[in-house]
Amino acid sequence: MTYKAVFLDIDGTILRPDHTYSNKTKDAIIQLQEQDIEVFLATGRPIHEIKELAQELNIDSFIGYNGAHAIYNNETIVDEPMHKDHVNQFVNISMEQNHEIVMYTNRKNYFTNPDSPTSQHFKEAFQMNKNEKYTSEIANQILGMTVMTPDPTQNSLYQLDENIRLSQVNINGLKHAYDVIRNNVNKGEAIKKSLQRLNIPIEQAIAFGDGMNDKEMLQAVGEGFAMGNANPDLFQYAKHRTTTVSEDGIFYGLEKLGLLK
Repeated sequence: MTYKAVFLDIDGTILRPDHTYSNKTKDAIIQLQEQDIEVFLATGRPIHEIKELAQELNIDSFIGYNGAHAIYNNETIVDEPMHKDHVNQFVNISMEQNHEIVMYTNRKNYFTNPDSPTSQHFKEAFQMNKNEKYTSEIANQILGMTVMTPDPTQNSLYQLDENIRLSQVNINGLKHAYDVIRNNVNKGEAIKKSLQRLNIPIEQAIAFGDGMNDKEMLQAVGEGFAMGNANPDLFQYAKHRTTTVSEDGIFYGLEKLGLLK
């Protein structure tokens, strides 16, 4: 099989728990690029917070905000902000329940309570630098959000309709953080649109992920790999299971497909 595109999640897939990546992971990406295989970073993170990593890995194509925004070589392929009314509802619920939310535009991260210990922990965990306090003036610019609740039984408050689901974010020291995912706007849908733009068949695409926000992504490609450290619920959606991020799971997965030396 000839492969033409690879989509890589970041946290828990490229990056190890200490925010570093291995030499083998970087070598795997270099070898893909030498074969003219398109490499995308596909993440729940905002794109403006991953530019340094992208530069280190020589990657300039992205799926960010869990699929709400996608860029191929500076060309915007997907741009799907959340509905303003939904954003306002989420914020109102969080204020009533004393919960916290971080929201993302294509420029900055907006916290409902930026100085709280929970928000500070979140910023440090994801190395977020472009942060401000949320104001309603930017409600129509929100591409994605993460809700932080003290009790997962309260998650149902945020499931405003059948198009919304909450996906747990893995953060050491913060148990109850959840990305808001739209069924029609997610990594998988963004991959489909990216492949269509590049005229690449699904069978010639590969993806690696570790979280439940990667579920649709692994189903949208011909060769979907769940990392060995993945959420156990993710394995059923992956065609393959590779080693953990600390054991160079991307390298060994691609080696299994015969793409690496």
